[in-house]
Amino acid sequence: MLIQYNLYTNHIPRWGKTLGKFPYSTTAVITPPPRLSLLPLTHHHLHEIHHLLSRPPPHQRTGHQLPLLCPLLADVINQSLPSGSVHTSLKTPVITPLLKKPSLDPSNPSHYRPISNLPFLTKVPEHVVANQFRAHLSFHYLFEPLQSGFRSAHSTETALVKVTNDILSICDQGFLCLLVLLDLSTAFNTVDHTILLHRLSSVIHLSGAALAWFESYLINRQQYICSNGFSSRSYPVTCGVPQGSILGPLLFLICMLPLGDVIRRHGVHFHMYADDTHSIFPPHFATPSPLMFCQPACQTSGAA
Repeated sequence: MLIQYNLYTNHIPRWGKTLGKFPYSTTAVITPPPRLSLLPLTHHHLHEIHHLLSRPPPHQRTGHQLPLLCPLLADVINQSLPSGSVHTSLKTPVITPLLKKPSLDPSNPSHYRPISNLPFLTKVPEHVVANQFRAHLSFHYLFEPLQSGFRSAHSTETALVKVTNDILSICDQGFLCLLVLLDLSTAFNTVDHTILLHRLSSVIHLSGAALAWFESYLINRQQYICSNGFSSRSYPVTCGVPQGSILGPLLFLICMLPLGDVIRRHGVHFHMYADDTHSIFPPHFATPSPLMFCQPACQTSGAA
């Protein structure tokens, strides 16, 4: 089991540190949006907490205690948001290694998939922050417009329609087009926390208690493995967005923002779904030379 855990704790953080060596890049924002303020909960929000905690199956046994638990949890959240701090117990997941296929050799660490499970109560403050953060991003048009992943009213279907339309439009003009598919390896696990916080402050323009809250949420995270009734000691998590979290997908989209700007500057049509990018070279490109310039630009920006 120690060999398996070393695979998850040694290699992935090293890849994240390697990506973190690239210089920062920011998305051009002409007018900075108003500062995000994380608003405290009121009594009108207690039904949302009750709804989250009452989801079966593991929490049915607390159903009769929810009227007492919800106000207490609301007080915890209201202390966390203005102070910009997240308690360590709320950001320590347990990792359960599961075989990818029953037929695989269980002695080979690469045959396991790490499943991260956060404490259930963590998702309540995450839900509160994610709702406010998502509304802020949408209202001020801070999402990448050509990103279909983890967004309301977007899906793999909208991504497929956009890419298909771009290809057919070029073909209808009698031209051939070149489609390049970019898939980032272990993208969610190699997000550098320093780069992500820089994105939040320079691109999204978070500051004050809101930025401090996200910094506390990301920094000093711990995780441990539990398998066959045995648990390892806790190890620090130095990179990656939290797996199984509500905020993880949103934070990953923030980290990916410069990639769209880099590709757009090179005149390449593209569309994104999470970490998958479809680049379509228009007909006026006789050769794929823009791709040769685009790739090092993505690496220099720290976007890929």
